[in-house]
Amino acid sequence: MAMSTTASAPTEQLDFARFRTAVSESFVPLQVTTDHPDPFRGTIEHAVADSVHFSIVEAGDHLVERTPELIATRPRRFYKVGLQLEGAGLLVQDGRETLLRPGSLAVYDTDRPYSLGFEDRFRTLVMMFPTHLVDLPLDAVGELTATPLERSGGIGPLVVPHLTNLAADLAVVRGPSGARLARNTVDLVVTLLANELALGRVALSPRQRLFAEIVRYIDANLGSRELDAAGIAAAHYISPRHLQSLFHDNDATVATWVRRRRLEECRTRLLDPASDGRSVMSIAAEWGFPDAAHFSRAFRSEFGCSPTDMRSRR
Repeated sequence: MAMSTTASAPTEQLDFARFRTAVSESFVPLQVTTDHPDPFRGTIEHAVADSVHFSIVEAGDHLVERTPELIATRPRRFYKVGLQLEGAGLLVQDGRETLLRPGSLAVYDTDRPYSLGFEDRFRTLVMMFPTHLVDLPLDAVGELTATPLERSGGIGPLVVPHLTNLAADLAVVRGPSGARLARNTVDLVVTLLANELALGRVALSPRQRLFAEIVRYIDANLGSRELDAAGIAAAHYISPRHLQSLFHDNDATVATWVRRRRLEECRTRLLDPASDGRSVMSIAAEWGFPDAAHFSRAFRSEFGCSPTDMRSRR
């Protein structure tokens, strides 16, 4: 994943062979087929900010499939949120399907098979981000894939115009506030998903509700040096073993979740021009990393570069 705000090359028309390659390079490995490979013209405009990918895809008829074989070969767990801008398509995942028309909004998970088909020329905005940015149970969000979200209890009509405005000018994602904008957009989408769950369209189990409560507790106490598994378990009147099993359900451990969230907060500050007057270590200390050497190692392991390099890449 790219670690800072980046821009794609100028948008160019691609034939089918180049388009098929570009689709997998822009997202995750995908199988792309069409009944009309010649002539075929497609474009992908791409921008990345703070590990959040935004792409505008415009092309003729084709079918995109995330197959079990591709998932097994290269498992990469992201959520993708699609906003249909022009034309129509059909999204299928988890035994559900939803027809995509202009203004339609839907979410899907790259860790499970899905297909996305278009029978005519179309244009769509795809937003892709790591699933760990969503503080909701994976299996609960999984019940929302391939369902229409644009009329979601008053929240959908707020999200659609925001994403439509981004699609009209992806340059803002590449600007100095791109990282903050990307994270705010993710938060808005997560609010939409949380609202769906709160409205009872998907029934949360007590275990799922507890996990969501614990994740909110972690975020609220992320800067505390006392934040550890024992303390988190005690605050929720459960055993440390039970706590770990909840995180295992969501492909994580307590320690890795806390460390990753702290590192993400550090990265967000380093990419934010408003933090230019602060030293790297003052930011690190604020989020629970008092030791410079440990912080540097952990940061490089998570993001592939040093904190200083991250700041300079903005």
